[in-house]
Amino acid sequence: MNGRIFEYNDLTRSEVVRAEVCVVGSGCGGATVAKCLAAAGHDVVILERGGYYPTRSFDQDELNMNAKLSDNRSLKTASDNTTVLLSGHNVGGASVHYWADSYRTPADRLQLWAERYGVAGHGLVELSPAWDEISAALHIHPAEDEYFNRMSELVRDGSRKLGWRGDRVPQARHNCQKSGHCMQGCVYEAKKSQLVTHIPAALALGARLYADVRAAALTTSAGRVTSLHAEVIDRPSGRPGTARLTVEAKAFVVAAGGYNSAALLMRNGFGRQLPKLGHGFGFNPSPMVHAVYDEDIVLWRNIPAAYGVDHFRLASYAHDGSYLEGGYLLMPNQLQPGLLAASIPLLGAEHAHWMQRMRRIGSTIGWIDDHPDELGHIELNDDGSSRVVYPYGPTTSAMLRDLIKKQAQLHLACDAREILVAGARALRVRGSKDLDAIDSLEVRAGGLLMGSPHPSGGCAMGRTAHDSVVDSSHRVHGFSNLFVADSSVFPTAVSVDPSLTIMGFSYLAARHIVDALR
Repeated sequence: MNGRIFEYNDLTRSEVVRAEVCVVGSGCGGATVAKCLAAAGHDVVILERGGYYPTRSFDQDELNMNAKLSDNRSLKTASDNTTVLLSGHNVGGASVHYWADSYRTPADRLQLWAERYGVAGHGLVELSPAWDEISAALHIHPAEDEYFNRMSELVRDGSRKLGWRGDRVPQARHNCQKSGHCMQGCVYEAKKSQLVTHIPAALALGARLYADVRAAALTTSAGRVTSLHAEVIDRPSGRPGTARLTVEAKAFVVAAGGYNSAALLMRNGFGRQLPKLGHGFGFNPSPMVHAVYDEDIVLWRNIPAAYGVDHFRLASYAHDGSYLEGGYLLMPNQLQPGLLAASIPLLGAEHAHWMQRMRRIGSTIGWIDDHPDELGHIELNDDGSSRVVYPYGPTTSAMLRDLIKKQAQLHLACDAREILVAGARALRVRGSKDLDAIDSLEVRAGGLLMGSPHPSGGCAMGRTAHDSVVDSSHRVHGFSNLFVADSSVFPTAVSVDPSLTIMGFSYLAARHIVDALR
């Protein structure tokens, strides 16, 4: 039995769609849970508000592919205009433009979630079999030597010189061609995104996928969702057309991603009975530091990150609780020439001088492990669109400065000629004497150029409706047939790239949904 993909030009009139399970979203959460449910013999419908772009349509052009694959063309920021919100807007979600880093959730993070937040049944015992299966399907393995570009080599060698612990990054790739166009989607299908793995597997098992369809309203009755109403989006204009879909199902799964799942439930009034909806939100702020070397680096070739520094993954604190250092991963950065040019905070002749040496520019980036006591929240604007509010509290700000300083130290250890912090101040470091200036960097609107590739929280898992949104079966408190399966259920950030954690959790969610359908 084979399913089918429907696109906006197939959906010209309103209709009712019936299935056993309706999944909203097709990224790491939605595609995985859909595949597992279809494999269990259930009739599954997937709704995806973004377009369907098969790999044959990828042209490796930065501008074109950003428009196809990135929500808001990567131009939307958090409420303070400091951090760019990065997420997918396409079948396969952010996995189509992600780096394919695939870490298993650290045991200490699973323990924290269990002990502090009451997450049950999501330990290593439950997740390891799922991870084993996913790793085989997605060809996850540590990066081999041939996939180290010069920047990855420098991060490895420099961190070892400084005595910092690191390791090869686990990758979801097979037969990689080293093109460096990972963030533009892999035309070679070497990067094992959901577009080329769990989605085709689900379709082969009979699932139906509706692209260009935006979930709008959930109809509820007596603690159950009875139907979902959705708009068909005219892809060329990006606006709703006249056609509408009504999906009737026995179970509904919200997997719209960390930036969208909480907002969907909030627009439908769930916040009235779930006070934590939209709260506990993190997004791994990621500052960048560039440097000019005396050799070619060529950031935009081979895989983005073959080696990462995890020495500082867990923050350290003094006896009085004050922050000392750490709380992040430090990674090689990969930027195509256009994005690289946009991230260099210089003007005129200075900017031109840097870009003339483009092949010799190296760059690093880091993922802040959002401090659990300084998380943000999601609000709704008057038009119903979501608004991310993130406080950048004192510890988070200290983490950012420490991460930037560590990146500069690494570049110095690698004999960089000149170092430039990506931010409005255009802070330059030419030697260790300049490092202390980083301590005065302001975390403010435009102060630092940062992305936020890994949203988490907003529909956190926990014990009760007073302290969380879903229980440990991924079921929304107070509803028997409504589930959430994406990064929004995490009580805190994962401390590593979250994609494999999302997929592992979604495997477990699928089991609970199967039980609910019996």
